[in-house]
Amino acid sequence: MLEQYFVRPQTVDRIRASWIGPAIEQYVAWLMARGYAARNLARRVPLLMQFGAFAQARGATSLGDLPAHVDAFVAARLGQRGARRTAAKEIRGPVEQLLRLVVPGFTGTQPPPQRPPFERQAPGFFDYLRTERGLRPVTLLQYAYHLRRFEGYLCRRDVTELQELSPTVLTGFLVERRASGCARVTLREVCGALRVFLRYAHREGLLTTDLSLHVGSPQAYRLSNLPRAITRDEVGQLLGAIDRRAAVGKRDYTLLLLLVTYGLRAREVAALTLEDLDWRHERLRIPERKAGHSTVYPLSAGVGTALLDYLQHGRPETSDRHIFFRVVAPQTPLTADAVAQRAAHYLHAAGLPVPRAGSHTLRHTCVQRLVEADFPLKVIGDYVGHRSPAATAIYGKVAVEALRQVACGDGEEVLA
Repeated sequence: MLEQYFVRPQTVDRIRASWIGPAIEQYVAWLMARGYAARNLARRVPLLMQFGAFAQARGATSLGDLPAHVDAFVAARLGQRGARRTAAKEIRGPVEQLLRLVVPGFTGTQPPPQRPPFERQAPGFFDYLRTERGLRPVTLLQYAYHLRRFEGYLCRRDVTELQELSPTVLTGFLVERRASGCARVTLREVCGALRVFLRYAHREGLLTTDLSLHVGSPQAYRLSNLPRAITRDEVGQLLGAIDRRAAVGKRDYTLLLLLVTYGLRAREVAALTLEDLDWRHERLRIPERKAGHSTVYPLSAGVGTALLDYLQHGRPETSDRHIFFRVVAPQTPLTADAVAQRAAHYLHAAGLPVPRAGSHTLRHTCVQRLVEADFPLKVIGDYVGHRSPAATAIYGKVAVEALRQVACGDGEEVLA
């Protein structure tokens, strides 16, 4: 294994002669299996050998003794002449990565997972959301996000028990969230999560009164904003900004094409697997959509060609069945956040002034194109996976292209 990365036999011999040599060789194999580049090994292996010698000089005799010497090794390296203060992560990272691999039970300085908010006061709340209400994991994260801020507010107000809650306390929290710049739509989500939590607490006897009746929602007009779509020419400008000669370009071009052609959500693109591609019948399957159903699309020639190019020349060799992967190590499947970030990156790179640039911009673009082609809203909603026609109505409220033509002309056609 080491011979694949180190040309000189003497270098391989020095590594294997180290008392942690077998652990380093195991670590190299682990890195290789995850697609790390050779340049990473050229930096990490010498660092690990130095760590082994440092720990041995301090009395370490087994791999289990190594964790006790990590902090001292990092401090010693940082104290060397010319060492950057930002180098602590670069030193500690490979060392702890090795120890997590070879020392059972070692976790390192990774932050512990966040506990659910109100775990002590209402321990069954998130189980209730998951089992009784059947909420998806992404929705549970939103509940946790909003309620964690409510919990922090109560802590600052020295409110430790749910029985101490009052309409005044609830109003103070909502006023603070609004004053912090929270948008109206987001504040509605905060109020919704708070009402569900308070109703649950009343049902379980944790509150004597149902305080959810005192939590109102700010008025937010669903049709008050224009859809954040881009024009057909801007789509061409966006896709043309992608350099498709490299693997990352082949991948990003394909996933952006999927977003704008089918109006997919970022998480639906990230969840695609090889089984979702039906090459024989030229179909693309999208399982487990937000509305709880699945959709089968005809695989267009452009999307099919881009997929083939990426699968043959850009996708890493792996047993994982997901389609889209990170290009750099560790080569794990792309997340929904990564898909949205790549869309935002290219929208900015193409110089397109879009509010809240991201994957939903391309979804809106797909729907707007269908609206302008005079497809019924019900058909459009089914195409992009909307739960109800009301969710599609926002795209049909304005004839965007017609207004653009009016703005560019003298307006006489409108007066005629």
